[in-house]
Amino acid sequence: MNKQSTSHLFMIEPESFYSNEQTSYTNHYQKEVTDETPEDVAGKALAEFHNLKNKIEEKGIKITSLKGSKDCPDHIFPNWFITFQNKTMQIFSMLAPNRRKEKKPSMIEHLTKTYELTDDMSYLEEKEIFLESTSSMVFDRVNRIVYAGISPRTNAVQLIIWCRNNDFELVLFETESHTGSPIYHTDVLMYVGTDIIGICFDVIKEEHRDYVKKKVAEFHDVVELTAKQIENFCGNAIEAKNNNNDLFLILSSTAYNALNQSQIDKLLESYKDIIHSDIPTIEKYGGGSARCMLTELF
Repeated sequence: MNKQSTSHLFMIEPESFYSNEQTSYTNHYQKEVTDETPEDVAGKALAEFHNLKNKIEEKGIKITSLKGSKDCPDHIFPNWFITFQNKTMQIFSMLAPNRRKEKKPSMIEHLTKTYELTDDMSYLEEKEIFLESTSSMVFDRVNRIVYAGISPRTNAVQLIIWCRNNDFELVLFETESHTGSPIYHTDVLMYVGTDIIGICFDVIKEEHRDYVKKKVAEFHDVVELTAKQIENFCGNAIEAKNNNNDLFLILSSTAYNALNQSQIDKLLESYKDIIHSDIPTIEKYGGGSARCMLTELF
């Protein structure tokens, strides 16, 4: 039986961290460095990384952490691969040239000790076709559905091909961020848990909205998020479980503090607890939040 979540997560400890110029034109949530030195930013990001990691581990959730590289400012976001319950893995194509460097041979070698590599789509980068793994695609693993918003990092044709080849139903839609451009990654606006889907319908273009509303309600209770909450990374969350099979939702403190009490109460009907940690430097300069920092190891 397919499981939605895992008790083992993967993180990459940043060796460097700064606002990546190569991603800023598609990621409208990241900010340029203005009043802090690169050393200060990197130091704060490292501390935030460890605080989040420690809080997750305190709940009995296992984390495998590898060291990042100096030439990869976004190494802290390991969204270039995916693993599956049958112990296979796939590697995906990344838009930014310096993000393509994140796929270090040593990391792939570490992963392939456990997982069989069945597909490496890195060759698509030369064709300007990008599909950025679990950030571009939000998975309902139990019901084999992929939710995806089209963007420069999420190619619609490649989505159709991938879902067909991997036997997933595709729920494809278009989005509009607070800047008027597409939201760069689908995991910014929604997450899928065992019982709950958190999603912002307001940022989905109106012609797709009713279709998406119907699909998410088929198998899950829905926690609706506002467009303002998406700017506070409320959609960038991930479910995980500990060895007692207690389910937890992981997000940032920025996101947690932007939720209202009724949303929190609703989430706590399905989760043992909500794990949150303060990661403002990572959110400010990386334009990503807690879910972006975590990849499931099934």
